[in-house]
Amino acid sequence: MKGKIKKLVQDRGFGFIAAEDDTQVFFHRNDLAEGDFDTLEEGASVEFDLETSPKGPRATNVKTE
Repeated sequence: MKGKIKKLVQDRGFGFIAAEDDTQVFFHRNDLAEGDFDTLEEGASVEFDLETSPKGPRATNVKTE
């Protein structure tokens, strides 16, 4: 899937992605497939895999475009 980073919580190591279908998807710094969490910026385009977790949709294998 594709989307844009909607919100980052740098000090806690997680954020949310606004997917192309307007779904809000959680991701954790450990879900990055490449790159450094500390250099991510809100509004950046990303590709990711979608996984279902007990708390809702979660992005895995997150890569910036």
